[in-house]
Amino acid sequence: MRGRELLRLVWLNINQNKFKAVMTSIGIVVGAATIVLVIAIGRGGKMDVAEQFQSLNAGAIDVTYEWEEEESGGQGGMSGFFQGIGNLFFGGGSFGGGGSSSGADQGGMGSPFSGGGGMELPEDFSGGGGMELPEGFSGEGGMELPEDFSGGGGMELPEDFSGGEGMELPEDLTEEGGTEEEGSEEETEEGSEPESEAESQGENETEDPLSDRMNQEKIILTQEDVEDIETFVPGITGATISYTTRGSVEGGELSEAQTYTLAGVKSNFLSLSNLSMETGEFLSEEDDEAREKVCVLGYSLARELFGSGEEAYGSTIYIEDRAYTVIGVIASTQLVSAQISPNEAVFIPYETGKKYITGTSISPVITAVASDVNQVEQVMADIETVLQGNYSNASFSFSDAGSKMEAAETSNQILTLLLAAMAAIVFVVGGIGIMNVLFVSVKERTNEIGILKAIGASRKMILLEFLLESAAISLLGGVLGVALSFAVTPVVQYYDIRVEANFAAWLAALGFALLTGTLFGLYPAWKASRLVPVEALTAE
Repeated sequence: MRGRELLRLVWLNINQNKFKAVMTSIGIVVGAATIVLVIAIGRGGKMDVAEQFQSLNAGAIDVTYEWEEEESGGQGGMSGFFQGIGNLFFGGGSFGGGGSSSGADQGGMGSPFSGGGGMELPEDFSGGGGMELPEGFSGEGGMELPEDFSGGGGMELPEDFSGGEGMELPEDLTEEGGTEEEGSEEETEEGSEPESEAESQGENETEDPLSDRMNQEKIILTQEDVEDIETFVPGITGATISYTTRGSVEGGELSEAQTYTLAGVKSNFLSLSNLSMETGEFLSEEDDEAREKVCVLGYSLARELFGSGEEAYGSTIYIEDRAYTVIGVIASTQLVSAQISPNEAVFIPYETGKKYITGTSISPVITAVASDVNQVEQVMADIETVLQGNYSNASFSFSDAGSKMEAAETSNQILTLLLAAMAAIVFVVGGIGIMNVLFVSVKERTNEIGILKAIGASRKMILLEFLLESAAISLLGGVLGVALSFAVTPVVQYYDIRVEANFAAWLAALGFALLTGTLFGLYPAWKASRLVPVEALTAE
């Protein structure tokens, strides 16, 4: 039997059983349509994520410094109180002054009792001389000194107790008893050594490890740091610096002053943040250098104040009671850049804000944009190296916009996997249906198979005939499935799911359909080819 005759025989069998062939291919139709949608939805999801990456400026890296201010009353409690006693009588600052100036505030007595500096404790401070402490103060009357006043017990004297302005501790004031007791000369001459193991451990504990000293210095990031990053950090498209504060705004349709976000920014903030202007122009370098009183309004804020961007342009608003001219309005956006929501903010020149509104009390954010989103981690490491070279014992906080899109990517991947699993299940079910139909077809066409073998058809020809029938039915199902996907696509898009079908998705659907029909038709075709001619001819 020739190949042409074999193909003609396959066509005749399918043509005589059109309805059966179509019904057999229903599973393949659904599977093929699902494959097209899987690829199209997955592709649409990736395009959505890519566009969001672009709109959110995924390569943007925000750098901030958090100053861990020391607690103001570190030694301004009881120890500051007792230091204040010495200051009260013998000079050296205000009563209660241990630790920081705020500790002195907690002490409460104030500098009028300090007596000035330069006065030393008399040698007879411990008793019986020209100057005596009141009886109650020394422990004999109503007021007793705590046992741990001299450093024993739970409370230690502050390290700077003897270091007040002009005040020196007498030589006979010891660490354990306030004054030396008779017989204390039994101590060894090696007085510099710790007297006990516990005291030695206490001294070691006072030495703060390096990690505890991080971020103890107040640091304000500057434009010079931005320039260092642009110079020494490779793989970035640029960097800028900004800060935010809250301030009163009057003008437009407001009947009274309202508080809004004020953002001090540089001229390149707009481009690095992927923002665009609805009307007017953004702040320029000249505005920043001259500290001009100009501003740019966010999209929503311009409509709140003036009703529209056109009305806002060229108008005057008052920020902290100073007049500013609106030179532009930013187009609507959903992104947040450098911790600023552009729609609701008033943008002013960086130096203008420092001069008239904030002074130096700002916490700037440096924003650098990595040219490759896959290199964000390396860029952050390089930026940290540069900044730590400028500031010792300082650590900086980093955040990147790209990490905010991980949830979207994960959701898209899960959806794609679910659809792919559904398509696989549908194909398996469709393949099983094809296999069952072919088994029935072999049973019904046993006499035909016997005749073909009697006239010289080989097992290979019989096998190929049934395989070709199975593949043809599957291919028909694949074509119908692709056509069905065109009808289903608008329905899916109605639910705000982006579908991006292409030629590759259609080819993939046809390929899976053909593969499924071939695999599941192989066993029935093999069974047909193994029939014995005599038995096939005599079968009823």
